[in-house]
Amino acid sequence: MSEPKTSDPGDVITETVTLRYDYALGEVAGRFMAGLKEGKILATRCSKSALTYLPPRSYCERSFEKCDSWVEAGLEGVIEASTIVVRGFEGKRKPPVAIAFVRLDRTDSAIGNYVDGLDLSDFDAAMLKIAPGKRVRVEFAPERAGRITDFTFVCLD
Repeated sequence: MSEPKTSDPGDVITETVTLRYDYALGEVAGRFMAGLKEGKILATRCSKSALTYLPPRSYCERSFEKCDSWVEAGLEGVIEASTIVVRGFEGKRKPPVAIAFVRLDRTDSAIGNYVDGLDLSDFDAAMLKIAPGKRVRVEFAPERAGRITDFTFVCLD
């Protein structure tokens, strides 16, 4: 009886995997997405801790109480963290793309999305424009579908 051949560490298997996801948004994400469709960015607020969450949350991470109200976030904010992505994903924007986590005015947490309007041919210069502390504004798509891609950020300076 012969031993089975072991694979060479340099061997490569190519596979195509297509995944489709259908998921329920639920009450909080559903209301957030409906707000995007209307050109609003909605956040949840906990009256006990006075924290305002974006993306919205059902429960406060400080008081452990249910977030009990909705507020409209400001349409400008400050970058908390950012990066330029140079490797893409099929079906998404062609790289390079800039992404930032932004704490919008009147909120206490940051939400991530694309940053548009940057010259990404010089990464160092682009990273200076999206450095933490820089201000951005929300820009809504002309036609919205109630998805996170209904808005992006653009630099103010």
